[in-house]
Amino acid sequence: LFRSTDMAALYRGLSRALPVAVRGCGVRALSYQHIIVDKKGGQQNVGLIQLNRPKALNALCNELMLEVNQALDSFESDPQIGAIVITGSEKAFAAGADIKEMQHRTFQECYSGNFLAHWNRICSVKKPVIAAVNGFALGGGCELAMMCDIIYAGEKAQFGQPEILLGTIPGAGGTQRLTRAVGKSLAMEMVLTGDRISAQEAKQAGLVSKVYPVEKLVDEAVSCGEKIAGHSKLVVAMAKEAVNGAFELTLAEGTRLEKRLFHATFATDDRKEGMTAFVEKRKASFTDK
Repeated sequence: LFRSTDMAALYRGLSRALPVAVRGCGVRALSYQHIIVDKKGGQQNVGLIQLNRPKALNALCNELMLEVNQALDSFESDPQIGAIVITGSEKAFAAGADIKEMQHRTFQECYSGNFLAHWNRICSVKKPVIAAVNGFALGGGCELAMMCDIIYAGEKAQFGQPEILLGTIPGAGGTQRLTRAVGKSLAMEMVLTGDRISAQEAKQAGLVSKVYPVEKLVDEAVSCGEKIAGHSKLVVAMAKEAVNGAFELTLAEGTRLEKRLFHATFATDDRKEGMTAFVEKRKASFTDK
């Protein structure tokens, strides 16, 4: 049997041995090899996931994406977190999928294993996800950014779907989300030629909402996340669901969904508090109920 002092010493030794990349998250059991996870903002209410494979320009290997999913699950279940920011380095958000990892895959392996299906986890997160894109967002990196709800770009960011240069096509939503974001002509040109567009061109086309200096990008994304996190998390999730419905439904179906969700807010304490605070000319205090 271990004495309590022995157990404490063992725990300290294990804690030092673990390559923990989670700072300020209160989840000491989770350790990551390819990402850095943190909490940001004055209220520590914005989750930050930083892709961290610098030698590979943050190429999206299978293990990295599994770690991203784990971090998303952790933030999704954390009642303190109201928004999530995903970023990379100043040189690369993510330069694409890991080509070396997929080079020798067969059709049978891809089809039977539903290759890349687990990348879609980010699309089912109820909390808003903001992509802060510096440097390259190419191939899978561009697709990952487009899975997010809001995209902020650094001035030197580049977006592209160059899979055609490798003898294949986008496989994680690139042909679909890019077309919805920038229209058929530009999407077709980018997919068929492999050409990239700049941050300024991406903003003009509607792919990103704002462009910032490289060194200010992540702080601005966190600031946006803080503003969102200050609202009712319950109602924010409803608003996100309604906007996303516009990509899946007809106009008639989408407006019906919106109306149902709008009516549903009247069953929440936060809707009552928000309107009461407005009438009383004070700041609302939401409880996420």
